[in-house]
Amino acid sequence: MPRSFPAGAARFIVATACALVLAASTACSNGGGGGGDRPTESATSPATDIGGTKITIKDFKFRPASLTVRPGAKVTVINSDTTAHTLTASKGSLFDTEDIAPGKSATITAPARSGDFPYTCTIHPFMKGTLTVN
Repeated sequence: MPRSFPAGAARFIVATACALVLAASTACSNGGGGGGDRPTESATSPATDIGGTKITIKDFKFRPASLTVRPGAKVTVINSDTTAHTLTASKGSLFDTEDIAPGKSATITAPARSGDFPYTCTIHPFMKGTLTVN
């Protein structure tokens, strides 16, 4: 006698199978699941401001930790962590997001002059990064 599944279990199995097929087809259309020629973003690799730049906060780290932008560039800071954070210039009051709640974002403007501008999270001072403007 064939065994039947409860309706909820059958829907779960079908939904899971569909999600796996979709994930596999997306990986194939994007060049595979890894090891390809696509560059990957490192937590410390510099990036340039090309029509908008972002820094993501995740696992109590700024990603990327070092970012290069043009003078006056807008930088969006996204808090993908589980607690509030800030991104605040270490010296002077050049930029400060104030508290960013989990899942929220804020925007800073890079200084108008060239240089290296270290920053930190004022809530978690061990979190550090550098904004390079040139």
